[in-house]
Formats: sequence, structure tokens, C-alpha cells
Amino acid sequence: MSILWFLLAMAMLAAVVVPYARRRRGGLRLVAPGAPDAADPADYGFVRQELLDIRVPGPDQDLMDVLGVVQRGQDWRAASQLLAGTPKEGEVRWQRVQAFAGAAALELSRQPGTGAAWLRAWRLESPKDAGGAQVHAEFLVQQAWRASGGVGSDDHRIILEEARTACGEAALPAPGDPVPYLTELAVARGLGYGEPEFDELWAKVLDRAPQHMGAHLAALHYWCEKWHGSRRQADAFSHAAAARAPHGSLLAALPLFAVFEHLPEITLSQSFYQSAVVSRAMDGALYAVNSARPDDPMLAHVRHLLLFFLVRAERWAEAMEQLRHVDGCVGALPWSHSADPAAEYAVYRALAVAGYEANGGSPATLPH
Repeated sequence: MSILWFLLAMAMLAAVVVPYARRRRGGLRLVAPGAPDAADPADYGFVRQELLDIRVPGPDQDLMDVLGVVQRGQDWRAASQLLAGTPKEGEVRWQRVQAFAGAAALELSRQPGTGAAWLRAWRLESPKDAGGAQVHAEFLVQQAWRASGGVGSDDHRIILEEARTACGEAALPAPGDPVPYLTELAVARGLGYGEPEFDELWAKVLDRAPQHMGAHLAALHYWCEKWHGSRRQADAFSHAAAARAPHGSLLAALPLFAVFEHLPEITLSQSFYQSAVVSRAMDGALYAVNSARPDDPMLAHVRHLLLFFLVRAERWAEAMEQLRHVDGCVGALPWSHSADPAAEYAVYRALAVAGYEANGGSPATLPH
């Protein structure tokens, strides 16, 4: 397996050292002196790198259809109708609000001053629309993290303060909806809420959605930020949530997200990923995905992170099982941390295929 870890090291350093890949028939090929040529992803029915969808973690055709309508016609009404018909309970509404806000932020970055006209029109023409208010608040949060000067700059804090106000406004027309409070969790992280203030906000979230995986992930980010990388609070929070999780809840996977938040910046030895702490967190996440509902909207998030860890731990068959479920959409951790999520995902996919085949696997042996 040493050649595979040589390839991984080269891939992770490629952005600053040398190009690590070339295209052939649309699939990613890792190239290194003496390295075996990885199988074409198409042999497994995997999607070509340039066709991977970086907007969402898993398929949501209704969302994709409406996003197309909204962006082509710059008309917000289809987005409003979709959110009005999306139950406030569960994870889907939160994911759709994030997707609309992300699309608006991307439009504005590509067309400064004119992009995302549909979101401005939505707020002006229907100021009491709960969906529009929620998308606007989340849009401001995403803009804050893109602000000039970076995290902690004046622009960053000014936009987050505006987002905080927008969260309060978004909560008024939908008092039982957890989404405005989920958005404020990111504000709490960026503005550095004190623990009493955060606890008050977290209580509002739990009153509305006690098992919400997205809310717990946002709270985990707060604890990691609050303690400047200390694992103590984050680990305590994640393990307590996992212990309370009912059967079938993906909260059992939360400790794996806590491990990811505290990964060393560079870890080239797979022994770290085979350690007892990481193995327990992976096994908990595997238990979670195997017991969760197949239609759980957060399932793809957990599978994507599992894929990352399983490849690093050289658990090839289990990594391929995750690929079988998630390939096609890559808008999730850890890929979304990269400047090129599709390329980052494709590196791990190629490594999983190479490791699987080096241990006797083939397209014929992968369940469908």
C-alpha cells in the first residue's frame, strides 16, 4: 500500500508543488513514476469529474429544477413555492435554504453589483415571505465568510451583525421553524458569542428540532472555534449527542465530525487513521449509516466524510461502498473545504479504486 500513500501525499501537495493528474476519457488519472494506472471511474459507473455536482451533497431534483428556473428567469417565485411546500421539520428545508443562498452568493461573486437580482426582488416584493427572509439571512452569513480581509476583519463582523439582525427578522413569520436559529449558530461562531448567549440560542434550536443533524454540526463548529482547536469541549459535545441519539439517528456519527475538525494540518501516515480513537469514530458513523433511513437527507453528508476517513485508513471495500451511494454529488465535507471540490473528491475516489483493485476487487465484485 505504500505506493498508494505516495500518491496521496503527492495529490495533497499538488496545489503547491506539481500537477498530480491528467484527464483521459473524462476520468481522473493519478500519475507517478512507476505507479499503476488506476481504473477509469466509468468502469464502475462513476460520474466524470467535470460532471460532478458541487452544489449539493446528494440528489434533490426538485431543488435543482427550481434553481434552474430561478437563475434563468431571475424570478424568485418558484423558490418561494418550493420552500413553502417543504416541511419545517427535518433537514431538507435547511439544506434548500443553504442551496438558494449559496447560489445567490456565487452569482454575486461572478457578477458584482448585478448578480442575485432575484433574491433582492424577493425581499422587496414579498418582505413577509418566511422562505425569502431565511435565504437572505443565510446569504449574509455566506457573504461574511467571503468578506474582504477574511475572518475577523471589519467587513466580516459588519456583515455578520447584519446577518444576526436578519435571523431575528426571519424568525418572526415562522415561529416554529428552526432554520433562522440554525443560521444564527454560524453567526454565533463568527462573532464569538459567550457561552450563556450561545446556550440560550441552542435551547431555542433544541425546542424546535432536538435531533437535527445540521444543527448539531453547526454547534460543533462553534465549540471548535470557541476553544481555538481544543478537543475537550467539542469531543464532550459530540459524544453526549451521540449517546442520546435514538436508534436510526445519524447523530451517532457526530464524533467522526469532531475528529475531522481537529485533524492535524498534514498527516501522511495512515497509522493515525487506524488508531483506536479514529477507528471508534468511523465504526460509530458506519453504524449510523447502516441503521439510518435510506431517505435521510443527511445520510450523504456522513457517507462523504466516511469516504475520506476510510480511504486514509485503507479500508478499501468500505470506501467503495460509500462511493456507490454518493458518487455524482460532492457538495459536502471534506470536499467543500477545497478550492476545487470535484478534483479533491476525484483524488480520493481514484485511491479507493486503486486500493480496492490491489486487493482483488473489480467492477464485477462491487455490489450494485
